Amino acid sequence: MWNEFFEGIRPLAQALKACLTGNLRFFHRALILKRMNDMQAELQNHFLVAMPSLLDVNFSQAVIYLCAYNEEGAMGIIINRPILDINLGEVLGQMRIDTKLDDIRSSPVLLGGPVQPERGFIIHRPNTEWQSTLMAGDDIGVTSSQDILEAMAVGEGPDDAVVILGYAGWGPDQLEKEISDNFWLTAPADHDILFNVPFEERWRAAASSVGVDLTKLSSDVGHA
Repeated sequence: MWNEFFEGIRPLAQALKACLTGNLRFFHRALILKRMNDMQAELQNHFLVAMPSLLDVNFSQAVIYLCAYNEEGAMGIIINRPILDINLGEVLGQMRIDTKLDDIRSSPVLLGGPVQPERGFIIHRPNTEWQSTLMAGDDIGVTSSQDILEAMAVGEGPDDAVVILGYAGWGPDQLEKEISDNFWLTAPADHDILFNVPFEERWRAAASSVGVDLTKLSSDVGHA
């Protein structure tokens, strides 16, 4: 009789086990997604600081302003690599925008990353909306439309601005893996580093803002 009873409830037990297993998988997946969403929300408007172990020529000693980060991937802009043979005056000239302001003409242009180096961006504060502006932080915008350059050319642009060509991009989960592999140090974005600190000092300054002395780290950190 007991054998018949157990055989009778076996399908129910199997169905219950499958249900519980499915629920556990669902909750595990939900927990992973929540952690990813939390990381994405925490790291947007942050710096990525290349660790000494990151030897890729595109990113060695780079400081990247992370301006967009979601489930589809991440977008960042390197803020410490001036292009030596290009200034803002030349860029404006190519766009047929005239300026009589010497400080605008001589302003440096940065290489923001290996993706679409022909595409221009302006990181600026305050984050006044122009025709095409991404609100990266509470008071920082990233604009890719020509109207902001036209305003800068006549002295009516934002108080602080950095002009950049190109950007860096990551696919889904790619940046998370690079961070977990110790290729990047993360730090809250700092306005002074973003707009004022000399380019050659930004790598160490960004790391120092979270108490890290990069000169004391080996290039083998993060690798067995």
